[in-house]
Amino acid sequence: MNAVPVNAVPAASSPVIVTGSIASDHLMHFPGRFTDSLLADQLDRVSLSFLVDDLVVRRGGVAANISFTLAMLGARPVLVDAVGHDFADYESWLTRHGVDTAHVLRCADVATARFVCTTDEDMNQIGSFYAGAMARSREIELAPVIEAVGPVGLVMISAGDPDGMTRHAAECREHGWSFAADPSQQLARISGQQARELVTGAELLFSNDYELGLLQSKTAWSLDDIAARVRTRVTTHGAKGIEIAVGSGETLHVPVVPEHGKVDPTGVGDGFRGGFLAGRVAGLPIRRCAELGSLMATLVLETVGTQEYEFDSAVAGARLKEAYGDDAAREIGAAFDW
Repeated sequence: MNAVPVNAVPAASSPVIVTGSIASDHLMHFPGRFTDSLLADQLDRVSLSFLVDDLVVRRGGVAANISFTLAMLGARPVLVDAVGHDFADYESWLTRHGVDTAHVLRCADVATARFVCTTDEDMNQIGSFYAGAMARSREIELAPVIEAVGPVGLVMISAGDPDGMTRHAAECREHGWSFAADPSQQLARISGQQARELVTGAELLFSNDYELGLLQSKTAWSLDDIAARVRTRVTTHGAKGIEIAVGSGETLHVPVVPEHGKVDPTGVGDGFRGGFLAGRVAGLPIRRCAELGSLMATLVLETVGTQEYEFDSAVAGARLKEAYGDDAAREIGAAFDW
């Protein structure tokens, strides 16, 4: 299935630099429930193997997925991370769909990162991630990239090499560049100090509700402590919707766009982030950004693979209208010339 890009945001809009993982996804399906095989009194010595009934290999990686969604909505994503000797086909796909890959670090002696994940009937997932070339992203300096592409609207620091993530955040603070922090999957790996260094000074903090709790545990920060260090916290709660907490104390709740069917949850959060950031680039209010993000997340959920969904602006407008009403559909559509 080929994605259909929409040229919606004016070409004069500022580019968004997106850092984080670029990977291939090896996605499997287990026709049962993981929880049926977990014994509560033996969780200290788990040894399990799940016989799966399906395997697909897809393009993925957090930063690549976010960049793809941004490009689908006509924004100008500049992908920045490290890849291996096997990136050529993937690069062709990304550039064909509007992602700027000119500033990706190429490493000929290692493979591109790889995500191996099994999903059960309840949409629970067990995954492993091989870093490969991604570990070299700590060598990347953002200043030459920004000098080359011109003033940027935002630096999106998504899950990637932990040292690279904290280096990018420190560089953004040093130069006064607006940045978004998205530790997500790397919260299980990074230290409390790294988490604090990543988040402090962020204009946007993205996470789901579980990750937010883990962030609090790692940093020993309360929600008030987080609010004092980031301008806006955006927390997804699955089917329960999105919570947006602004530093001023205002809290918004945005429901999700109802799905037509749950097919594969891999990359749903990346789709949300890409849609949210595209709305921000287009100058939409924060509620509308979240609504657009929810639409893109739902499109990903309804498709196997993180970059395989089709986008049609007329269908998008109709689904936004159904979920959020006439005003939302009209304002978002006007921002993108739908």
